[in-house]
Amino acid sequence: MNCYLGVDIGSISTKGVIIDDNNNIICSLYLWTEGNPVNAVKKLVEQLKNKIPDGYLVRGIGTTGSARRLIGLMLDANVVKNEITAHAVGTLSIHPEVRTILEIGGQDSKIILVDKGIVIDYAMNTLCAAGTGAFLSSQAKRLNIPIEEFGEIALKSTNPTKIAARCTVFAESDLVHKSQMGYSKEDIVAGLCKSIVLNYLNNVGKGKKIKGPIVFQGGVSKNKGVIKYFKEILNADIIVDENGHLMGAIGIAILARQKRLEKTYSLEMAEIDFKTLGIECNKCPNNCELLKIYKNNQLIETIGSMCGRE
Repeated sequence: MNCYLGVDIGSISTKGVIIDDNNNIICSLYLWTEGNPVNAVKKLVEQLKNKIPDGYLVRGIGTTGSARRLIGLMLDANVVKNEITAHAVGTLSIHPEVRTILEIGGQDSKIILVDKGIVIDYAMNTLCAAGTGAFLSSQAKRLNIPIEEFGEIALKSTNPTKIAARCTVFAESDLVHKSQMGYSKEDIVAGLCKSIVLNYLNNVGKGKKIKGPIVFQGGVSKNKGVIKYFKEILNADIIVDENGHLMGAIGIAILARQKRLEKTYSLEMAEIDFKTLGIECNKCPNNCELLKIYKNNQLIETIGSMCGRE
């Protein structure tokens, strides 16, 4: 029996799924990247390997996310694609009628518009972490609230406090000010959740025609407070899939299945010695910052050259 590995490597978390020929999830895993995508993927693959039932052979590997090219080289992936494509493919496999995909991850967010199963428009916010999972997590620590309880606390509020969440620095200043004025913790948390939705729609979703069915995914989709305010502000139903945080990994696994090679992949990470070396090239005025990638002590790729001399 064949199976296919999809890996979504983000700045905050690393997700992996293994699917069969019918796109059914055999096993999945969610880990923190901890600033080291290579080590995170080694852990991920080793643990997934132990979850695969006997009799399955890995026939394809796909990578997506911010470190997709690096990890694609490490795993010898047969498909390396951007997050927009991966999230769209994954979502359409479960919700084929979807028209709008809202995604808020650890340090970026995106919106994908779909018409008849085809991506027709998209936008991303990668310049500022305001309104993302990292922003929420930092505010939860400031308020001494477990991030897992953030959404439930927000639902208890009847009067959300207005928080200026367009910028992380201003939001933190506003949050401290509102706390000192005596606003309740529930109203401040609800205000943060609502401000994230407004920030997302005014920036990432600006100028986009949001049509239903709408699917909300990414780590922040687990926050019930954010879901509530998306529903209220858009005046629409919001679909939140139980595997929404894995949708990029699911999508890239499906693409790996569709473009599989006639080979079997080994998931033995102990056999891979993978290293990177950053240097500055002085062979021309560009002074490119290069990243040399070595696999089992052999140079397999150089990233960053503008003139092609390296």
